[in-house]
Amino acid sequence: MLQFFAKYKFLAIVLLVLSVIIISVIYTILKPKEILPVYQPSGSGLNPELIDSTVQYVRKYHTIADFSLTNQNGTNVTQQDYEGKIYVADFFFTTCQTICPVMTDHMLEIQQELKNDQEVLLLSHTVMPETDSVHILKKYALEKGVNDKKWNLVTGDKKQIYDLARKSYLAAKDNPYNEYDLIHTENFVLVDKKRRIRGFYDGTDPEAISKLLEDIKLLKAE
Repeated sequence: MLQFFAKYKFLAIVLLVLSVIIISVIYTILKPKEILPVYQPSGSGLNPELIDSTVQYVRKYHTIADFSLTNQNGTNVTQQDYEGKIYVADFFFTTCQTICPVMTDHMLEIQQELKNDQEVLLLSHTVMPETDSVHILKKYALEKGVNDKKWNLVTGDKKQIYDLARKSYLAAKDNPYNEYDLIHTENFVLVDKKRRIRGFYDGTDPEAISKLLEDIKLLKAE
């Protein structure tokens, strides 16, 4: 009996390895591929307070609207600069002393993690363009260590920025535009290469940032 097992030992090992490989392949094929949701204004999973009344009935095909803003280098930035890219967007202002410094630190973390990834960009909109001029944004960018090739800090027409926050990114509460109001949101918004929203994250929460980085990997794998 021992001689029998000794004779076929190599064959048994080969069969065992093949069995493991076959089982692994079958599991991989049958395992559902994880795909991030595409967020729509009328869909589930969103805070109703963040759905602007002008888009609340949109069930599909919601995308980020065209925009034209100016970055920290005085360069015009439009949706074409983000064409074919995954990007993370947020809203801040340079003099904010509450949530914005934490959000900026987390954007810097994302920038560092993805510094060599040319598929992913960052986009931060000031909600106080009347004070956050190009000069101020450049000073802020230099102080924080912003990589100009990776991350645009943009200023411009206030109504355009506020409409983007409420009607495109669904990142701020639905309030009629008023030049004296102030959008103050901690939301980071993940946008895919088709300008669709694929995720919302608390920009002040380290665990949410880790989830965002993992979701970017999933999005790239689609």
